[in-house]
Amino acid sequence: MITQKINGVVNAKILDPNSGSISAPSRIDFDGKRIDSITPHSQTSPASGLDGYYDAEGAIVMPGLVDSHVHITANTAGLSDLGHQSPSYNAATAFRAMEDSLLRGFTTLRDAGGADFGFYQAIQDDLVTAPHLYFAGKSISQTGGHADMRGPGTHTLDEHPCCPHMGVVCDGADEVRKAAREQLRTGAHHLKIMLSGGVASPTDRIDSTQFSDAEIIAAVEEASSANRYVLGHAYTAKSINRGLRLGVRSIEHGNFLDEESVDLFLENDAFLVPTLITYYRLKEDGLANGLPAGSLDKLDEVLEAGLSGLKLASDKGVNIAYGSDLLGDMRDWQNKEFEIRSRVQKPLDLIRSATVNAAKLLMAEGEIGEVVEGCYADLLIMNGNPLDDISLLVNPSTGINSVISKGSHVSRDSHAAGLCED
Repeated sequence: MITQKINGVVNAKILDPNSGSISAPSRIDFDGKRIDSITPHSQTSPASGLDGYYDAEGAIVMPGLVDSHVHITANTAGLSDLGHQSPSYNAATAFRAMEDSLLRGFTTLRDAGGADFGFYQAIQDDLVTAPHLYFAGKSISQTGGHADMRGPGTHTLDEHPCCPHMGVVCDGADEVRKAAREQLRTGAHHLKIMLSGGVASPTDRIDSTQFSDAEIIAAVEEASSANRYVLGHAYTAKSINRGLRLGVRSIEHGNFLDEESVDLFLENDAFLVPTLITYYRLKEDGLANGLPAGSLDKLDEVLEAGLSGLKLASDKGVNIAYGSDLLGDMRDWQNKEFEIRSRVQKPLDLIRSATVNAAKLLMAEGEIGEVVEGCYADLLIMNGNPLDDISLLVNPSTGINSVISKGSHVSRDSHAAGLCED
Protein backbone atom coordinates (compact mmCIF):
# COMPACT_ATOMS: atom_id res chain seq x y z
CA MET A 1 0.00 0.00 0.00
CA ILE A 2 1.24 3.47 -0.93
CA THR A 3 0.58 6.53 1.23
CA GLN A 4 1.32 10.15 0.39
CA LYS A 5 0.96 12.95 2.89
CA ILE A 6 -1.09 15.84 1.55
CA ASN A 7 -1.84 19.36 2.74
CA GLY A 8 -5.56 19.25 2.13
CA VAL A 9 -8.33 19.04 -0.46
CA VAL A 10 -9.71 21.76 -2.73
CA ASN A 11 -12.90 22.03 -4.81
CA ALA A 12 -14.67 19.66 -2.42
CA LYS A 13 -18.44 19.56 -1.96
CA ILE A 14 -18.72 18.29 1.59
CA LEU A 15 -21.49 15.88 2.57
CA ASP A 16 -22.77 16.47 6.11
CA PRO A 17 -24.30 13.21 7.40
CA ASN A 18 -26.09 15.03 10.22
CA SER A 19 -28.23 17.22 7.96
CA GLY A 20 -27.87 15.41 4.66
CA SER A 21 -26.73 18.68 3.07
CA ILE A 22 -23.92 19.16 0.57
CA SER A 23 -21.79 22.29 0.75
CA ALA A 24 -20.61 24.66 -1.95
CA PRO A 25 -17.08 23.92 -3.19
CA SER A 26 -14.70 24.22 -0.25
CA ARG A 27 -11.06 24.04 0.66
CA ILE A 28 -10.12 21.65 3.48
CA ASP A 29 -6.73 22.33 5.07
CA PHE A 30 -4.98 19.68 7.11
CA ASP A 31 -2.70 20.06 10.10
CA GLY A 32 -0.90 16.74 10.09
CA LYS A 33 -3.52 14.03 10.62
CA ARG A 34 -6.41 16.38 11.41
CA ILE A 35 -8.57 18.94 9.64
CA ASP A 36 -7.33 22.41 10.48
CA SER A 37 -9.81 24.64 8.62
CA ILE A 38 -12.58 24.59 6.03
CA THR A 39 -13.13 27.63 3.83
CA PRO A 40 -15.00 28.43 0.57
CA HIS A 41 -13.08 27.53 -2.56
CA SER A 42 -14.94 27.79 -5.86
CA GLN A 43 -12.10 27.65 -8.34
CA THR A 44 -12.18 24.95 -10.98
CA SER A 45 -8.43 24.46 -10.55
CA PRO A 46 -6.18 25.32 -7.63
CA ALA A 47 -4.34 28.62 -7.49
CA SER A 48 -0.57 28.82 -7.62
CA GLY A 49 1.04 27.75 -4.39
CA LEU A 50 -1.49 25.01 -3.60
CA ASP A 51 0.83 22.17 -4.51
CA GLY A 52 0.40 19.11 -2.35
CA TYR A 53 -3.38 19.48 -2.28
CA TYR A 54 -5.84 17.00 -3.72
CA ASP A 55 -8.14 18.56 -6.30
CA ALA A 56 -11.58 16.99 -5.88
CA GLU A 57 -12.73 18.82 -9.03
CA GLY A 58 -16.15 19.52 -7.56
CA ALA A 59 -16.77 15.95 -6.40
CA ILE A 60 -18.65 15.10 -3.22
CA VAL A 61 -16.37 14.47 -0.26
CA MET A 62 -17.76 12.54 2.69
CA PRO A 63 -16.35 11.26 5.98
CA GLY A 64 -14.48 7.98 5.99
CA LEU A 65 -16.61 5.00 6.94
CA VAL A 66 -16.71 3.20 10.29
CA ASP A 67 -17.31 -0.55 10.59
CA SER A 68 -18.42 -1.08 14.17
CA HIS A 69 -18.24 -4.87 14.20
CA VAL A 70 -15.14 -6.55 12.81
CA HIS A 71 -12.79 -9.30 13.94
CA ILE A 72 -9.42 -8.44 12.43
CA THR A 73 -7.77 -11.61 13.78
CA ALA A 74 -10.45 -13.97 12.41
CA ASN A 75 -8.69 -15.08 9.23
CA THR A 76 -10.91 -18.18 9.15
CA ALA A 77 -14.53 -18.97 9.94
CA GLY A 78 -13.25 -21.96 11.89
CA LEU A 79 -12.76 -19.90 15.03
CA SER A 80 -11.68 -22.94 17.03
CA ASP A 81 -8.60 -23.14 14.82
CA LEU A 82 -7.36 -19.65 15.66
CA GLY A 83 -5.73 -20.82 18.89
CA HIS A 84 -3.47 -23.14 16.90
CA GLN A 85 -2.03 -20.32 14.78
CA SER A 86 1.22 -18.53 15.42
CA PRO A 87 0.46 -15.07 16.85
CA SER A 88 2.90 -13.53 14.36
CA TYR A 89 1.17 -15.17 11.40
CA ASN A 90 -2.21 -14.14 12.72
CA ALA A 91 -1.02 -10.56 13.12
CA ALA A 92 0.25 -10.48 9.54
CA THR A 93 -3.15 -11.54 8.23
CA ALA A 94 -4.87 -9.00 10.47
CA PHE A 95 -2.81 -6.09 9.18
CA ARG A 96 -3.53 -7.17 5.61
CA ALA A 97 -7.25 -7.28 6.41
CA MET A 98 -7.09 -3.75 7.82
CA GLU A 99 -5.31 -2.47 4.70
CA ASP A 100 -8.05 -3.98 2.55
CA SER A 101 -10.74 -2.35 4.70
CA LEU A 102 -9.05 1.01 4.32
CA LEU A 103 -9.07 0.74 0.54
CA ARG A 104 -12.80 -0.08 0.72
CA GLY A 105 -13.36 3.26 2.44
CA PHE A 106 -13.36 2.18 6.11
CA THR A 107 -11.05 4.56 7.92
CA THR A 108 -12.10 3.34 11.38
CA LEU A 109 -12.72 -0.18 12.71
CA ARG A 110 -14.20 -1.31 16.02
CA ASP A 111 -12.95 -4.80 16.77
CA ALA A 112 -15.54 -6.86 18.60
CA GLY A 113 -13.15 -9.40 20.08
CA GLY A 114 -9.67 -10.67 19.28
CA ALA A 115 -7.58 -7.57 18.63
CA ASP A 116 -5.28 -6.43 21.42
CA PHE A 117 -3.17 -3.48 22.49
CA GLY A 118 -0.31 -4.55 20.21
CA PHE A 119 -2.35 -3.86 17.07
CA TYR A 120 -3.47 -0.54 18.48
CA GLN A 121 0.07 0.46 19.45
CA ALA A 122 1.48 -0.43 16.02
CA ILE A 123 -1.13 1.79 14.37
CA GLN A 124 -0.60 4.65 16.82
CA ASP A 125 3.16 4.50 16.21
CA ASP A 126 2.64 4.58 12.41
CA LEU A 127 4.42 1.25 11.96
CA VAL A 128 1.66 0.16 9.57
CA THR A 129 -0.93 1.73 7.30
CA ALA A 130 -4.30 0.92 8.80
CA PRO A 131 -7.58 2.48 9.88
CA HIS A 132 -8.10 3.81 13.38
CA LEU A 133 -8.69 0.80 15.62
CA TYR A 134 -10.90 0.57 18.70
CA PHE A 135 -10.33 -2.79 20.37
CA ALA A 136 -12.00 -5.00 22.96
CA GLY A 137 -9.22 -7.44 23.76
CA LYS A 138 -10.67 -10.89 24.34
CA SER A 139 -14.41 -11.46 24.40
CA ILE A 140 -15.77 -12.61 27.75
CA SER A 141 -17.79 -15.83 27.72
CA GLN A 142 -19.25 -18.32 30.16
CA THR A 143 -18.26 -21.97 29.96
CA GLY A 144 -20.02 -23.36 26.91
CA GLY A 145 -20.80 -19.83 25.71
CA HIS A 146 -20.29 -18.20 22.36
CA ALA A 147 -16.55 -17.55 22.85
CA ASP A 148 -15.87 -21.04 24.25
CA MET A 149 -14.67 -22.69 21.05
CA ARG A 150 -13.99 -26.15 22.51
CA GLY A 151 -15.89 -29.06 21.08
CA PRO A 152 -17.89 -31.24 23.48
CA GLY A 153 -15.00 -33.68 23.85
CA THR A 154 -12.30 -31.06 24.41
CA HIS A 155 -11.47 -30.01 27.95
CA THR A 156 -8.23 -28.04 27.60
CA LEU A 157 -8.49 -24.32 26.87
CA ASP A 158 -5.38 -22.28 26.11
CA GLU A 159 -6.02 -18.89 27.69
CA HIS A 160 -2.54 -17.46 27.21
CA PRO A 161 -3.11 -13.71 26.75
CA CYS A 162 -1.27 -13.55 23.43
CA CYS A 163 -2.75 -16.64 21.78
CA PRO A 164 -5.10 -15.82 18.89
CA HIS A 165 -8.15 -17.30 20.62
CA MET A 166 -10.82 -14.60 20.53
CA GLY A 167 -12.29 -15.18 23.99
CA VAL A 168 -11.68 -15.86 27.64
CA VAL A 169 -13.96 -18.24 29.55
CA CYS A 170 -15.06 -17.38 33.08
CA ASP A 171 -17.90 -18.22 35.45
CA GLY A 172 -19.28 -16.25 38.36
CA ALA A 173 -19.35 -12.50 38.94
CA ASP A 174 -15.86 -12.41 40.47
CA GLU A 175 -14.29 -14.17 37.46
CA VAL A 176 -16.14 -11.90 35.05
CA ARG A 177 -15.00 -8.87 37.01
CA LYS A 178 -11.39 -10.00 36.90
CA ALA A 179 -11.59 -10.78 33.15
CA ALA A 180 -13.07 -7.33 32.54
CA ARG A 181 -10.31 -5.68 34.52
CA GLU A 182 -7.67 -7.63 32.60
CA GLN A 183 -8.96 -6.32 29.26
CA LEU A 184 -9.31 -2.78 30.57
CA ARG A 185 -5.79 -2.99 32.04
CA THR A 186 -4.44 -3.37 28.51
CA GLY A 187 -6.26 -0.27 27.31
CA ALA A 188 -9.37 -1.84 25.76
CA HIS A 189 -11.83 0.75 24.46
CA HIS A 190 -14.85 -1.43 25.28
CA LEU A 191 -15.73 -4.86 26.68
CA LYS A 192 -17.44 -7.61 24.70
CA ILE A 193 -19.61 -10.14 26.53
CA MET A 194 -21.77 -12.96 25.23
CA LEU A 195 -25.46 -12.65 26.12
CA SER A 196 -26.71 -15.50 23.92
CA GLY A 197 -25.57 -18.36 21.75
CA GLY A 198 -24.09 -17.86 18.29
CA VAL A 199 -23.52 -19.40 14.89
CA ALA A 200 -19.80 -20.21 14.93
CA SER A 201 -19.53 -21.63 18.47
CA PRO A 202 -19.75 -25.42 18.63
CA THR A 203 -21.70 -26.24 21.80
CA ASP A 204 -24.37 -23.57 22.41
CA ARG A 205 -27.81 -22.95 20.93
CA ILE A 206 -28.76 -19.70 19.22
CA ASP A 207 -31.68 -19.33 21.62
CA SER A 208 -29.63 -19.92 24.78
CA THR A 209 -29.35 -17.12 27.34
CA GLN A 210 -25.83 -16.68 28.70
CA PHE A 211 -24.41 -15.23 31.91
CA SER A 212 -26.39 -14.45 35.04
CA ASP A 213 -27.60 -10.97 35.95
CA ALA A 214 -24.80 -10.66 38.50
CA GLU A 215 -22.17 -11.58 35.92
CA ILE A 216 -23.47 -9.05 33.39
CA ILE A 217 -23.68 -6.34 36.04
CA ALA A 218 -20.06 -7.04 37.04
CA ALA A 219 -18.87 -6.37 33.48
CA VAL A 220 -21.02 -3.24 33.15
CA GLU A 221 -19.76 -1.88 36.48
CA GLU A 222 -16.12 -2.41 35.55
CA ALA A 223 -16.55 -0.79 32.15
CA SER A 224 -18.38 2.17 33.67
CA SER A 225 -15.67 2.62 36.31
CA ALA A 226 -13.11 2.90 33.50
CA ASN A 227 -15.35 5.26 31.47
CA ARG A 228 -15.81 2.52 28.91
CA TYR A 229 -18.88 0.50 27.90
CA VAL A 230 -20.08 -3.03 27.22
CA LEU A 231 -21.19 -4.46 23.91
CA GLY A 232 -23.23 -7.63 24.05
CA HIS A 233 -23.58 -10.39 21.49
CA ALA A 234 -27.29 -11.24 21.47
CA TYR A 235 -29.85 -12.70 19.09
CA THR A 236 -33.07 -13.35 21.00
CA ALA A 237 -35.39 -10.68 22.39
CA LYS A 238 -34.98 -12.22 25.85
CA SER A 239 -31.20 -11.86 25.82
CA ILE A 240 -31.31 -8.42 24.15
CA ASN A 241 -33.79 -6.98 26.60
CA ARG A 242 -32.03 -8.42 29.62
CA GLY A 243 -28.72 -6.92 28.50
CA LEU A 244 -30.26 -3.50 27.89
CA ARG A 245 -31.96 -3.48 31.30
CA LEU A 246 -28.64 -4.29 32.98
CA GLY A 247 -26.67 -1.53 31.27
CA VAL A 248 -25.23 -3.06 28.09
CA ARG A 249 -24.82 -0.11 25.71
CA SER A 250 -24.44 -1.82 22.34
CA ILE A 251 -26.28 -4.91 21.11
CA GLU A 252 -24.50 -6.81 18.36
CA HIS A 253 -26.67 -8.62 15.77
CA GLY A 254 -30.02 -8.35 17.59
CA ASN A 255 -31.90 -10.26 14.88
CA PHE A 256 -34.90 -11.27 17.01
CA LEU A 257 -35.52 -7.96 18.76
CA ASP A 258 -39.12 -7.04 19.58
CA GLU A 259 -41.20 -3.97 20.47
CA GLU A 260 -39.98 -4.11 24.05
CA SER A 261 -36.40 -4.12 22.76
CA VAL A 262 -37.09 -0.94 20.81
CA ASP A 263 -38.47 0.76 23.92
CA LEU A 264 -35.38 -0.25 25.90
CA PHE A 265 -32.99 0.95 23.18
CA LEU A 266 -34.68 4.34 23.18
CA GLU A 267 -34.98 4.57 26.97
CA ASN A 268 -31.27 3.84 27.45
CA ASP A 269 -29.95 5.66 24.36
CA ALA A 270 -28.36 2.33 23.43
CA PHE A 271 -27.16 1.14 20.03
CA LEU A 272 -28.02 -1.70 17.67
CA VAL A 273 -25.27 -3.05 15.39
CA PRO A 274 -26.84 -5.45 12.86
CA THR A 275 -24.47 -7.65 10.84
CA LEU A 276 -26.65 -9.03 8.08
CA ILE A 277 -24.04 -9.64 5.40
CA THR A 278 -22.22 -12.25 7.46
CA TYR A 279 -25.20 -14.65 7.43
CA TYR A 280 -25.55 -14.42 3.66
CA ARG A 281 -21.86 -15.06 3.09
CA LEU A 282 -21.62 -17.85 5.68
CA LYS A 283 -24.48 -19.58 3.88
CA GLU A 284 -22.65 -19.31 0.55
CA ASP A 285 -18.98 -19.48 1.51
CA GLY A 286 -18.82 -20.60 5.13
CA LEU A 287 -17.67 -24.17 4.55
CA ALA A 288 -14.94 -23.04 2.14
CA ASN A 289 -13.73 -20.61 4.81
CA GLY A 290 -13.55 -23.15 7.63
CA LEU A 291 -17.04 -22.94 9.16
CA PRO A 292 -17.92 -26.28 10.78
CA ALA A 293 -20.78 -28.04 8.93
CA GLY A 294 -22.82 -28.17 12.13
CA SER A 295 -22.95 -24.39 12.27
CA LEU A 296 -24.76 -24.15 8.93
CA ASP A 297 -27.96 -25.39 10.55
CA LYS A 298 -27.95 -22.33 12.82
CA LEU A 299 -27.88 -19.87 9.94
CA ASP A 300 -31.45 -20.40 8.81
CA GLU A 301 -32.66 -19.34 12.25
CA VAL A 302 -31.15 -15.86 11.95
CA LEU A 303 -30.96 -15.19 8.21
CA GLU A 304 -34.44 -13.82 7.59
CA ALA A 305 -35.17 -12.29 11.00
CA GLY A 306 -32.43 -9.68 10.70
CA LEU A 307 -34.07 -7.46 8.08
CA SER A 308 -37.42 -7.28 9.84
CA GLY A 309 -35.68 -6.45 13.11
CA LEU A 310 -33.64 -3.74 11.40
CA LYS A 311 -36.74 -2.21 9.85
CA LEU A 312 -38.58 -2.13 13.17
CA ALA A 313 -35.63 -0.48 14.92
CA SER A 314 -34.98 1.99 12.11
CA ASP A 315 -38.61 3.05 11.81
CA LYS A 316 -38.75 3.77 15.55
CA GLY A 317 -35.55 5.84 15.63
CA VAL A 318 -33.16 3.47 17.41
CA ASN A 319 -29.45 4.37 17.24
CA ILE A 320 -28.08 2.05 14.55
CA ALA A 321 -24.44 1.58 13.57
CA TYR A 322 -22.87 -0.26 10.63
CA GLY A 323 -21.32 -3.69 11.22
CA SER A 324 -20.16 -6.55 8.99
CA ASP A 325 -18.78 -9.35 11.25
CA LEU A 326 -17.23 -11.14 8.26
CA LEU A 327 -14.59 -13.83 8.71
CA GLY A 328 -11.71 -15.03 6.56
CA ASP A 329 -11.89 -14.27 2.84
CA MET A 330 -15.54 -13.32 3.23
CA ARG A 331 -14.35 -9.92 4.47
CA ASP A 332 -14.12 -8.91 0.79
CA TRP A 333 -17.92 -8.44 1.03
CA GLN A 334 -17.63 -5.78 3.75
CA ASN A 335 -19.46 -3.05 1.78
CA LYS A 336 -22.37 -5.29 0.76
CA GLU A 337 -24.02 -4.64 4.12
CA PHE A 338 -25.09 -1.31 2.60
CA GLU A 339 -26.91 -3.17 -0.17
CA ILE A 340 -28.81 -5.49 2.17
CA ARG A 341 -29.84 -2.70 4.53
CA SER A 342 -30.98 -0.52 1.62
CA ARG A 343 -34.02 -2.79 1.31
CA VAL A 344 -35.44 -1.21 4.46
CA GLN A 345 -33.36 1.96 5.05
CA LYS A 346 -32.79 5.19 3.14
CA PRO A 347 -29.28 6.14 1.93
CA LEU A 348 -28.90 8.96 4.47
CA ASP A 349 -29.74 6.61 7.34
CA LEU A 350 -27.20 4.12 6.01
CA ILE A 351 -24.53 6.80 5.74
CA ARG A 352 -25.26 8.01 9.27
CA SER A 353 -24.92 4.45 10.59
CA ALA A 354 -21.35 4.32 9.23
CA THR A 355 -20.34 7.86 10.23
CA VAL A 356 -21.95 10.05 12.92
CA ASN A 357 -23.88 7.25 14.64
CA ALA A 358 -20.74 5.17 14.83
CA ALA A 359 -18.73 8.09 16.22
CA LYS A 360 -21.29 8.47 19.00
CA LEU A 361 -21.20 4.73 19.72
CA LEU A 362 -17.39 4.68 19.88
CA MET A 363 -17.42 7.75 22.14
CA ALA A 364 -15.37 9.47 19.45
CA GLU A 365 -17.52 12.45 18.50
CA GLY A 366 -15.33 15.27 17.25
CA GLU A 367 -12.69 12.71 16.25
CA ILE A 368 -14.23 10.70 13.41
CA GLY A 369 -17.43 10.48 11.37
CA GLU A 370 -17.62 14.07 10.12
CA VAL A 371 -15.71 16.48 7.90
CA VAL A 372 -15.32 19.31 10.42
CA GLU A 373 -12.44 21.22 11.94
CA GLY A 374 -10.62 19.19 14.58
CA CYS A 375 -11.67 15.78 13.28
CA TYR A 376 -9.19 13.39 11.77
CA ALA A 377 -8.65 14.01 8.07
CA ASP A 378 -10.44 10.81 7.00
CA LEU A 379 -12.20 11.52 3.71
CA LEU A 380 -13.71 9.72 0.75
CA ILE A 381 -13.68 11.43 -2.66
CA MET A 382 -16.79 10.05 -4.34
CA ASN A 383 -17.60 9.37 -7.98
CA GLY A 384 -21.19 10.51 -7.50
CA ASN A 385 -23.72 11.32 -4.83
CA PRO A 386 -24.26 8.44 -2.35
CA LEU A 387 -27.46 10.12 -1.12
CA ASP A 388 -28.93 9.36 -4.54
CA ASP A 389 -27.07 6.12 -5.25
CA ILE A 390 -25.96 3.95 -2.32
CA SER A 391 -24.32 1.54 -4.76
CA LEU A 392 -21.36 3.94 -4.76
CA LEU A 393 -20.58 2.64 -1.28
CA VAL A 394 -21.63 -0.93 -2.07
CA ASN A 395 -19.04 -1.05 -4.88
CA PRO A 396 -16.08 0.99 -3.62
CA SER A 397 -13.73 0.10 -6.48
CA THR A 398 -15.92 2.14 -8.83
CA GLY A 399 -17.89 4.33 -6.43
CA ILE A 400 -14.99 5.78 -4.43
CA ASN A 401 -12.40 7.76 -6.35
CA SER A 402 -9.90 8.17 -3.53
CA VAL A 403 -9.44 7.44 0.16
CA ILE A 404 -7.67 9.87 2.48
CA SER A 405 -6.77 8.53 5.91
CA LYS A 406 -5.22 10.63 8.69
CA GLY A 407 -4.20 13.26 6.18
CA SER A 408 -2.61 10.86 3.68
CA HIS A 409 -3.82 9.70 0.29
CA VAL A 410 -3.79 5.90 0.23
CA SER A 411 -3.71 3.62 -2.81
CA ARG A 412 -2.38 0.31 -4.02
CA ASP A 413 -0.22 1.96 -6.70
CA SER A 414 2.43 4.65 -6.60
CA HIS A 415 0.45 7.35 -8.40
CA ALA A 416 -1.80 9.49 -6.22
CA ALA A 417 -4.13 10.78 -8.92
CA GLY A 418 -5.59 14.23 -8.41
CA LEU A 419 -2.68 15.78 -6.48
CA CYS A 420 -1.90 19.36 -7.49
CA GLU A 421 1.60 20.27 -8.50
CA ASP A 422 3.26 23.59 -9.35
